[in-house]
Amino acid sequence: MRHFTILWFIITALIISVAGYDKEAFSLNEEAKKDDPLVLAFIPQENPEKLIGDIEIIIEYLQKEMGVPVKGYVTQDHAAAVEALRNGEADISFMGGLPYVLAHEIIGAEVILSEVYRGSPTYRARIFVLRDSGIEKVEDLKGKSIAFADPLSESGFIYPLEIMVEAGLLKRGDDPKEVFSNVYFAGGYQQAIQALANGLVDAAGVSQFADLLLTPEQLPKITWIAESKPIPSHLVCVRKGLDKERVDAFKQAMLKLNQPENKHLLKYVYSPDGYIEASHSDYKSVEVIARQYGFLN
Repeated sequence: MRHFTILWFIITALIISVAGYDKEAFSLNEEAKKDDPLVLAFIPQENPEKLIGDIEIIIEYLQKEMGVPVKGYVTQDHAAAVEALRNGEADISFMGGLPYVLAHEIIGAEVILSEVYRGSPTYRARIFVLRDSGIEKVEDLKGKSIAFADPLSESGFIYPLEIMVEAGLLKRGDDPKEVFSNVYFAGGYQQAIQALANGLVDAAGVSQFADLLLTPEQLPKITWIAESKPIPSHLVCVRKGLDKERVDAFKQAMLKLNQPENKHLLKYVYSPDGYIEASHSDYKSVEVIARQYGFLN
């Protein structure tokens, strides 16, 4: 049996890159760029084409509130968001807890804000299936096909795996391909659950809120059979060395989205209820599971 930790080592190697990471040189280089536009990276947890249009509205809002030029783009995947912070292509990134703890460990990125959904700063991963599939429990998934969001996603991969470990379907560190007929990384929550709704896979391991990304016609066809323990919500983090004034101005602008007159803008940035201040200690539980699965030493 192949040990699935190999995947984590490959991902980490891609992020660190052959060039290595010179912290002192990086900090000095960034100090010289304080007058450049603030660049934001967004992970593609929903339809990337829709997200590209949405972030333009948020960028316009941030430029008005902060009084500085702001740019943004959607990354190819979660690992690319970490790499963007590492190489200076992004100053701030919207991402999940798993890529964040990796970015914190490797390049000193720091979380500043956390999303709130349905009144909570935590959420859960769920295993979704088609309602008429006959799949009623986790053990029924053996030999079936499954879609995940991304190999660097907590609710879109690692926590669904942990559900399977707790059910006895997998042992921690096993390659899921030894249990499932096909393992598909769809690129985001919406892509994964759409693959399920369209009959391309038998199950999807994604965020509990992924079913909100289905059409009204698809929603009644989907149900869930298991969910994870609570996971700290998606977050906003900044690269090491970013000017404190810019960080503070950005944070205050984002927190203003909680105000009644601005709440309509939240739908353009992953649709949370709002944002709250956060620190690294809020993501210690994700750090623990990242170590258990070999992402961190």
